[in-house]
Amino acid sequence: MKKESTSKGLMLIGSLRKAGVTTYMKQGKMITRVSNSCERRSNTLPQFIQRQKMRHTTALWKMLKWCETMFTERQTAYSNFASLANRLPVVYVTKVLMDQASFLMPGIPVSDGKLPAINEQLGEVDGTPALITDLKGEAWDCQSKLLLYTAEQHIENNLPRVRFSMREVSWQEMSLVDGHYVLKGEAFADDMKGWALVLVKGERCSPQTIVTRCTLYQQYTTEEALEKSADSYGGLTEPGFLSA
Repeated sequence: MKKESTSKGLMLIGSLRKAGVTTYMKQGKMITRVSNSCERRSNTLPQFIQRQKMRHTTALWKMLKWCETMFTERQTAYSNFASLANRLPVVYVTKVLMDQASFLMPGIPVSDGKLPAINEQLGEVDGTPALITDLKGEAWDCQSKLLLYTAEQHIENNLPRVRFSMREVSWQEMSLVDGHYVLKGEAFADDMKGWALVLVKGERCSPQTIVTRCTLYQQYTTEEALEKSADSYGGLTEPGFLSA
């Protein structure tokens, strides 16, 4: 099917493809072609892995963006977050969960900036669960503040989803242990939650990622999960790569 019309006013260079319709200029005329391709979309293992990575990055950002975040090292906050989240383990989900499933795991970025990163780990202090940092006592000044990001793994109608929250922590809440700040509380024993403390000074912040004991995501990183996920998309274009 072909339709032709002489172009007036608006000039398009190149072509525009949308919903099976391609529109382009040829010899001063606007050409519109309708085509239906039955060719199967390429879905090699490397392509499938990258699509699953981007799917999960997008799902995480949809939840995190509602918190006040500081990602200052790229043109947009999302591009900054995505470049960091691309390093996370790949989780494989079926097509029905594609748009909304997200998983709590170590390393989820919550900030990126020019201040030195704070080394953070979960442990115990005087028998109490704690978020232990290498932030020294002299790090405090009147221009500084600490933001605590909390990530919590939920299962909502069989849908795994991470929810994020953020609050400012007063320095009075922190304890000094061997010259370093720690944040103590029974909540830090919860293996379905994760945390990150971000130091902020004016427009600068420390680059931080979530620390957590949560392991739910691991069952979605196996070869079995990969096969189940790929099958829900119609399989891989080159299935022989699956066992390579």
